[in-house]
Amino acid sequence: MPDQTSKVIVTGGAGYIGSHTVVELFHAGYEPIIIDNFVNAEKSAVKGIENILGHKVKLYEGDCGNMDFMRNVIRQEKNVSGIIHFAAYKAVGESVAQPLKYYRNNIDTLLSLLELMHEQTISRLVFSSSCTVYGQPDALPVTEQSPKKPAESPYGNTKQICEEIMEDTVKSGMAIKTVALRYFNPIGAHESAEIGELPLGVPNNLVPFVTQTAAGIREKLTVFGNDYNTHDGTCLRDYIHVVDLAKAHVSALHYLERKSEKSSYDVFNIGTGKGSTVLDVIKTFEEVNQVKLNYTIGPRRPGDVEKVYAEVSQANAALRWKAQLSLADALKDSWRWQLKLKKKSKQLP
Repeated sequence: MPDQTSKVIVTGGAGYIGSHTVVELFHAGYEPIIIDNFVNAEKSAVKGIENILGHKVKLYEGDCGNMDFMRNVIRQEKNVSGIIHFAAYKAVGESVAQPLKYYRNNIDTLLSLLELMHEQTISRLVFSSSCTVYGQPDALPVTEQSPKKPAESPYGNTKQICEEIMEDTVKSGMAIKTVALRYFNPIGAHESAEIGELPLGVPNNLVPFVTQTAAGIREKLTVFGNDYNTHDGTCLRDYIHVVDLAKAHVSALHYLERKSEKSSYDVFNIGTGKGSTVLDVIKTFEEVNQVKLNYTIGPRRPGDVEKVYAEVSQANAALRWKAQLSLADALKDSWRWQLKLKKKSKQLP
């Protein structure tokens, strides 16, 4: 066990990205404290984390937007040095159908955390943002200075609004140092296959749909459009291994610890800096796993961005971080995770 010297609260710490970040925090010498209400996560993820670490992790089940609950956690734990905030509703389609639910939850939780951090003199916050703030970019690669476009969903808009709230809070002079990490497309799983992405119901993301199709849970995979302006006509994205993404959060905490200012706000793109198309993902998956996928080409899907990938030099330099794992690594890990999963009812249509 590392010499744990610094406690870090991870809201949504049993979720996909949160669980991997808890593992990397522990390996980096922090003591992670998971806060989760298990609306978007399974308790089995906590067991998976503990299997990887060979050590129990602290878990408080509850809503991070409940200030009394969070205040009690902070007082009980003492000496909490930072918060990594993942907890949010995240289904784009649901956010269109139920916008008030998304605005109430995603924005209120951040407001509550910021107020509590001020009250409890916790000075470091790493926020889970998204490349959705850029929309369809005018130029590639996307830099942190690229203009933010009007959001295409209430979910995306909550990310934009939360970034603005953080920036305004820092401008007010509150003693808080913040980083917003704008992720591109997280994929993969821990190499142990103890934790990974477990979508509730039909997946919204490509790779879980790929693995579930390969496992026979889905009949076929539909590729939405093959007439885009890319090398094979399918949409292009910047796919980043979730373990690399998790390590970026640890690097962001280190960055905030190095900063001498009492109040600051920074944003960083977190991606690989290169794009892969939908067909690139399918073909790579088939090659590295020796599995054939049943897929068809369908019409374009409304709202899909043609291509987007990150310029990551700012994160490389300031955070002292760089993505290390490849698309092939991520797809091998995703398949290993899928094979370990039992066919739970949540994975069925």
